[in-house]
Amino acid sequence: LIGELFGPLRDPLLFSKVKLDAETGTLVWPNGADFDPWTLHEWPVVVAELAERARQWELVPAGRP
Repeated sequence: LIGELFGPLRDPLLFSKVKLDAETGTLVWPNGADFDPWTLHEWPVVVAELAERARQWELVPAGRP
């Protein structure tokens, strides 16, 4: 949970305000953060790949694509 959108979800108070969006069937927070339903469904299959991507993101200096 890093970045402008997901970083704030580290705050237990904000994280606890999660709701299920009835239209999209995914988890959403008041700050606009959400998770793709496909990713949640396929989590056991994609978790290793996504974790590696996240580690790479942490290596990119701020302000660089």
